[in-house]
Amino acid sequence: MEPRLNLMTNEFAAKVGKRFAAVSVAIQQSSLPRDLQELVMLRASQINGCGWCVDLHTKDAAAAGETAVRLHLVAAWRESTVFTEPERAALALAEEGTRLADAHQGVSDATWARVREHFDDDQIAALVYLVAMINAANRLGVIPRNQGGSYEPGLFAALEN
Repeated sequence: MEPRLNLMTNEFAAKVGKRFAAVSVAIQQSSLPRDLQELVMLRASQINGCGWCVDLHTKDAAAAGETAVRLHLVAAWRESTVFTEPERAALALAEEGTRLADAHQGVSDATWARVREHFDDDQIAALVYLVAMINAANRLGVIPRNQGGSYEPGLFAALEN
């Protein structure tokens, strides 16, 4: 399956992409731990079936020192023992915030309460924006049919500076 459109080489898409990237950089620079950010983005990308984003976030997390065991268990985090309580709260928020159409209530009060136990307001704001942005990014990967497998870790590191 060939990609339908290259959003990185299209002039208009690249212009919008720079603004999109600026929001992502602000989230990355927040006090929300970067390893947690990668786990959240990986989980949402798995749910949304974005091969490009699963590839990217798996490889970037591994390059940053995340273990293979934890990366393999993200999809089954509820049935595994390798995630902390804050990570579990963030992964629950990511799932509920990603599956809005599947859960008429959106993010449950119970999940929100768990998130409030482990994160301050700035971190929660970063987490909410992170879930929104990765869901948008997943659409930018799935709609034009970007394929996973070719991503090289650190490709977007220059954007963070």
